[in-house]
Amino acid sequence: MNITERITTFKRLLAERILVLDGGMGTMIQGHRLTEADYRGERFKSWQCDLKGNSDILVLTRPDVVGSIHRAYLDAGADIIETNTFTANYPSQADYGTEDLVREINLEAARIARRAADEFAAETGEIRFVAGALGPTNRTASLSPNVNDPAFRNINFDQLAETYLVAARALIEGGADLFLIETIFDTLNAKAAIFAVRQAIEESGIDLPIIISGTITDASGRTLSGQTTEAFWNSVRHAQPIAIGLNCALGARQLRPYIEELSRIADAYVSAYPNAGLPNAFGEYDEAPCDTAALVREFATSGFVNIVGGCCGTTPDHIRHIRDAVAGIAPRKPPKLEPRCRLSGLEALNIGPDSLFVNVGERTNVTGSAKFRRLIEADDYNAALDIARQQVANGAQVIDINMDEGMLDSQAAMERFLNLVASEPDIARVPIMIDSSKWTIIEAGLKRIQGKGIVNSISLKEGEDVFIEQARKVRAYGAAVVVMAFDEKGQADTVQRKVEICQR
Repeated sequence: MNITERITTFKRLLAERILVLDGGMGTMIQGHRLTEADYRGERFKSWQCDLKGNSDILVLTRPDVVGSIHRAYLDAGADIIETNTFTANYPSQADYGTEDLVREINLEAARIARRAADEFAAETGEIRFVAGALGPTNRTASLSPNVNDPAFRNINFDQLAETYLVAARALIEGGADLFLIETIFDTLNAKAAIFAVRQAIEESGIDLPIIISGTITDASGRTLSGQTTEAFWNSVRHAQPIAIGLNCALGARQLRPYIEELSRIADAYVSAYPNAGLPNAFGEYDEAPCDTAALVREFATSGFVNIVGGCCGTTPDHIRHIRDAVAGIAPRKPPKLEPRCRLSGLEALNIGPDSLFVNVGERTNVTGSAKFRRLIEADDYNAALDIARQQVANGAQVIDINMDEGMLDSQAAMERFLNLVASEPDIARVPIMIDSSKWTIIEAGLKRIQGKGIVNSISLKEGEDVFIEQARKVRAYGAAVVVMAFDEKGQADTVQRKVEICQR
């Protein structure tokens, strides 16, 4: 069966029954009690630093171990196995000096998983699928690691997209059937992964499905970078994932309300693969397989899920119990939702027929506020943030940010201000409108916001080709857009001209 046939089968099965994802790879690797020598193998025998802890490099040094773990999950009833590539990206591998191996690790990991799935299918006649796993990296594009410099970032969108593209291409080449962008604690990182994955899919000519899975970190109901469940979903909908879900950090009991919310708001399939409860005082997981399975079964009987599995602390025994627990239960049917303009900052803003008045704060605009312009020119960003904060406190549902001033380095000012806004939850809770007459500044701004913002604006002023290129990029970055009634002849000055341009 070729990849096109596997993808078709995967989509058919998703509509027919609840599919089962595998469990914790790291948990199983720890159970093998591997030594430094195992991680090094012969190839890295003289490596300059310790490699123990770099689980992904085992696809090169102990592929037998990785393959046996895949087989154990397949025997337990998993429909989908993940590649052992959670940290197979430049920043994570740089901790071990192995960043030049990112492509090779992803390629070999996909091949090992593909081989395991195909061998199982040949023996049993039951098709199994390989998910190319893309983890969050060990850095965050939305937050500063330096408490004394909230505008600082130790990684940016372009760097993330670059490493995710290398990984995505290799995963496709190695035989992955779908992508799993998982354990998302910073949605801006995820948007870079989406950007790269979509590029890799377009290059391959094969429309691999995408599953996106975020991580709610605690009882606050938010990701580490501050988004609510609905804000997170609004931020990644542009990827058109086949499934959206949550994993890690919480056990099934703690995860339930957020899975329930996703099942209500998402017009995609829903996945859930919780940890085996919460860790004990020693960082270990005690929840028995039957207990995890009972909680996950309730997700299924409540009509919340389409894909279930396990994360940290789960084993093939957990997956076997989960498989048995959900067998025969009908999968969730994604709802048909009424169209809305779905935006987000740290919180969601959905604009529909009953909420068409939207208050956009425009005082953080150097062309509209002399006070704000003077503050930016004077490099007084703290006072400039106070203006943004006041706008939101006074009822602005969106804040418009414009740095188009001849005496400014407008792109640098836009990037710095957006970074600072991201560190202020009382401002960042609302969506951002990136306002500029220069496309380069708009694009730079889009790479700095984790939510679904608004581009203000694009038009036909420079012709159809430029308009279409910019519109496609806006979509790729996951933003909404204001389209001005402008064409090559200038701004529309009559109702008829406005209608003609907008129809075009």
